[in-house]
Amino acid sequence: MNITTKEQILDILQMPKEVYRQGIMPKARQVYAENNNNAVRVAAMLGYSNVCKNQCLYCGMRAGNTQIERYRIEAKEIIALGKNAWELGLRRIFLISGEDPLYRFEEILAFVSALNEMGFFISLAAGEYHRQQYEELKAAGVDEYVMKFEMSNEAGFNRLNPSTNFKKRMQAIEEVKQSGMHLASGNIVGYPGQSLNDIAEDILLMKKLNISWAPVIPYFPAAGTPLAKEGARGDLTTNLKEISILRLMMPAINITAAQPGEDMKKGLSDVEGNFNALKAGANLFFVDMLPAAMAKNFSVIDDRLMQGLEHVYKLAEMAEMQVKL
Repeated sequence: MNITTKEQILDILQMPKEVYRQGIMPKARQVYAENNNNAVRVAAMLGYSNVCKNQCLYCGMRAGNTQIERYRIEAKEIIALGKNAWELGLRRIFLISGEDPLYRFEEILAFVSALNEMGFFISLAAGEYHRQQYEELKAAGVDEYVMKFEMSNEAGFNRLNPSTNFKKRMQAIEEVKQSGMHLASGNIVGYPGQSLNDIAEDILLMKKLNISWAPVIPYFPAAGTPLAKEGARGDLTTNLKEISILRLMMPAINITAAQPGEDMKKGLSDVEGNFNALKAGANLFFVDMLPAAMAKNFSVIDDRLMQGLEHVYKLAEMAEMQVKL
């Protein structure tokens, strides 16, 4: 199934739920299996700082949120947690933080270099830097830089991200690509005020950017954020439709499979939500390496809970897939 136009994308986004589940969803699942050895991928995940200077209206870690305890983990502890992940058999690691103005760039280079020497495939999300710094991160061993554009609607982006702007974000994304790192990028599905046309434009932008990973999830109304007053969680079926469209358009990319279900308290390890994501064409799970006391405060969204490898193997068995660490 060849999807190339906005009209084709909108046809699926507007499709009745059961028509989608019986027609498009299994096609996306088949495309993934045929192009990726039918394997679930797993990465260690480490949120090394929840300090952020930004005031994004939807993020639970926004600078103005006083409902969470802030922390930052030093390089030597990150390296130790990386060793723990390696001993579990994990060979990919996703390092993520808020835009922490006091976290020294030299420390980031130090722990990236150490984890690179261990042999990890390294994904890093640390916000907007300058071209030279992206090149230094690439040289230190970052394989993939994660910078979501969040929304391709420029006016919407500028309203919801007052600490930066759309043009600056897209310039940073272009500089990441120029550095030679793979680019992981994507949108938020179903935030208040978003239209299906907006989502279609988001999907086309992901294709244009030639992303390596689509870290997409539905909008969660995080406590302590201004946007939470404007609307409820993004529609789960629309999110699944986007996953399937992305899989059909880009067969080899990674797509986040840690997706919510109906019960928001089960977070991103909801068995039904995760299983549906796999059936829709997603493939990438995470094992959170943070100590429990810190994990609850890495709250980009509420109830972010992620389970360990046992959960991943259970889901892979349900979906009749292999696990690739």
